[in-house]
Amino acid sequence: MQRDHVAPVTTLALAATLALGAAVAAPHAHAETAERAPYTFAVIGDVPYGSADEAGFPSFVDRINADPDVALVTHLGDIKSGSTTCTDQRFANVATQFARFQDPLVYTPGDNEWTDCHRVNNGGYQPLERLAKVRRVFFPSPGTTLGAPSHVTSQASQGVPENVRYVRGGVSFATLHVVGSNDDLNPWDGIGNTEATPEQVSEEQHRMAAAVENVRAAFRTAKTQQLSTVVLQQQADMFDPTVSDPQPSAYSAFEPLVQTLVDESRRFHGRVYLFNGDSHRFNVDRPLADGSPWLSFYGVKHDADNLQRVTVDGSDRGEVDWLKVRVADDGALEFTQVFSPAS
Repeated sequence: MQRDHVAPVTTLALAATLALGAAVAAPHAHAETAERAPYTFAVIGDVPYGSADEAGFPSFVDRINADPDVALVTHLGDIKSGSTTCTDQRFANVATQFARFQDPLVYTPGDNEWTDCHRVNNGGYQPLERLAKVRRVFFPSPGTTLGAPSHVTSQASQGVPENVRYVRGGVSFATLHVVGSNDDLNPWDGIGNTEATPEQVSEEQHRMAAAVENVRAAFRTAKTQQLSTVVLQQQADMFDPTVSDPQPSAYSAFEPLVQTLVDESRRFHGRVYLFNGDSHRFNVDRPLADGSPWLSFYGVKHDADNLQRVTVDGSDRGEVDWLKVRVADDGALEFTQVFSPAS
């Protein structure tokens, strides 16, 4: 097997960004937690993506397991491509590989595994039926991670077991089940619908409300425990830099969450990081900083300069590299893309 290597260009390109992140605010003292900084976790998403990636996914899991620094893994959703079927067997195969992670695995679903399953080439499923299946397969024990079992706080009592919170290395983490396809408000045209159904709208509103509450709870935890950093993790890219003319029909569902991010970040005197997948290309930016066009697009009146967004590689690059994130003593995050091609 070829030895893992770190791309020096990536590390250098991020140096200025990371320095800016470290300067956002003076950190508070860390609360006592089971894991102290420095602390390292891996972030992946949009993988496995297609038949070839499915065949290579066990090797990809092995390569992350082989890194002695990693203490936790986050998967940002999309465990299949948007043009493959949403079968029970495909879900079971991925669940088997998730169980092989030797560190705790936190997984938040993407649109490909349920929202978009109405598509003919996905099998023409009823998406809410697939959502229920995803929850049964991947969240059988709410409050416990996949991979190596570890306790997390779950929103299972609200019917959203996949939304969790936890504190690791002096950081307040939260996962948010927020997905592409306008958070499932796009019509299920693959099964004959021309507009969102009432049950579709009801489900989305309930899930978005839970996500907003999970964000608020993560910030409350940070303030109560005097933590300097909040990390939020979801599938949907709400600020896709490759879209030159974003349309409300593709983004309108995200407005409550974006407003909450601005409100909570402005009240928090520390660092905020939002990790997402969805757009498949590694990117680091500040989409809610002063001057960003996304502020007016979403109709928010204030900026949030202390929020940094990180998109991970996925799709055809999903098994080429993974993102290694180190939590420094002061709570700042340091990113390294680890390129570990299969042998």
